Amino acid sequence: MPPRKSPTLTEAELRLMDVLWQKSSATVHQILEALTQKPALAYNSVLTTIRILEKKGYVQHVKDGRAHVYIPVVGKKEATRSEVRNLVSRFFKNSHEALVLNLLEDRNLDAEEIKRLSSLLQEGGPQQ
Repeated sequence: MPPRKSPTLTEAELRLMDVLWQKSSATVHQILEALTQKPALAYNSVLTTIRILEKKGYVQHVKDGRAHVYIPVVGKKEATRSEVRNLVSRFFKNSHEALVLNLLEDRNLDAEEIKRLSSLLQEGGPQQ
């Protein structure tokens, strides 16, 4: 049985999406050139990963001569929210409160972050 496709982004997929979000569109070669993080990826690895992203619905391509130009279909904000919803569902039984309490209990928040969180809670949440 083949592994189940993950609706979330793997680390490799996120690296490519970060490039596409920054550039708005790019060919595989342009994505490869923009990747500065190590380890460097091979062209075929980027191509395979971008095709997976297309199957997942994160990107689409248009033809420009012989090249395929990939365009993000899902924005960074939407992808981030989807990842957080998945995290809350998997680890916190759909409780956003449990997630926030876990973050606060971790004690890695600095005073400015705690002040901002407190302010957001008093205001009723972030403004859309």
